[in-house]
Amino acid sequence: MKKTMLSTKQSYLVCFIGILAAFGIVMALCESGLADSYIKGIMMTACIAIIMTTSLNLTIGVLGQLTLGCCGFEAIGAYVAALTSKYMVAAGIAIDPTARFLLTTLIGGVVACVFGILIGIPALRLHGDYLAIITLGFGEIIRVIIQNLKVAGGMGLDKGAAGQALIGIERTANLYVVFWIMVVTVVVLFMFGRSRYGRAVKAIRDDEIAAGASGLNTTYLKVLVFAISAFFAGIAGGIFAQYIGSLNPTMAGWLNSINYVIMVVFGGMGSLTGSIVSAIGLILFAGFTVYDAQQTRAIFAQYSGQDPEMIKKISILCALNLYLDFVNMFLYILQLLGDRE
Repeated sequence: MKKTMLSTKQSYLVCFIGILAAFGIVMALCESGLADSYIKGIMMTACIAIIMTTSLNLTIGVLGQLTLGCCGFEAIGAYVAALTSKYMVAAGIAIDPTARFLLTTLIGGVVACVFGILIGIPALRLHGDYLAIITLGFGEIIRVIIQNLKVAGGMGLDKGAAGQALIGIERTANLYVVFWIMVVTVVVLFMFGRSRYGRAVKAIRDDEIAAGASGLNTTYLKVLVFAISAFFAGIAGGIFAQYIGSLNPTMAGWLNSINYVIMVVFGGMGSLTGSIVSAIGLILFAGFTVYDAQQTRAIFAQYSGQDPEMIKKISILCALNLYLDFVNMFLYILQLLGDRE
């Protein structure tokens, strides 16, 4: 029988060409001026969402454990990277802005990884809903601690009062650099899933008792996955901090974590390709729906007698219609992808 599927090397080559093509499109849009600051912001947010979603997919999809505290690790990475950057600038350390961005982002990821290990060791003794609840609690604890730390703009842990946002962060995040950070993240997670460690983690997901009886160190592997996921969440947080230029502890809230869980589930748990497509699709949908709603209100304001209630109803109907069309298209795309990477 004649084979129609691509070989491994051919599929890698196709992926590499696709990455170069995507980067070329991003460069063409930015350098030609076709992408304004809003479009660039959507692309930056999509890159951050891909990093978060693919790293969370490692825990939820590959390991099979539901966690709801990923934004807590993102917040740790964001605040560590931001404070490190502010310290380096205040200390007058002469370093290229891009190099400082990479260094501080890496430091934020490492610190988030350490916290992931500390939290993962006790938390991963639980399973299912209990693990989801305890990680949700850890995320809220991280948020409350951050908003009360003096160094992060709070009033101090002994005051019991939330502080202000952390501002004055130098915006050194570059879209091109972030794009390649996102590519490296996806490649590393893909290779991990194909490695013997990844196969061992999948064995734990399918049957933890049988995996332990086969000689696998299930505790070590589960904490390892949790630490890797926390590391890349911290990387995403470091990028976010040095792109936005200010931070608020609400970024560590459970609702933001739920958004990333939705992206993972929407793309198919365990599917790296699905996580990428889901993150891009939902970010683009959210970004352009907001833009379309603003434009729709502006247009109908001219022809509806300036009736704000009518404008609001029309905007909701237009957004709902766009949403339903998007869901149908998106589910069809994911049906075509199936389990293939």
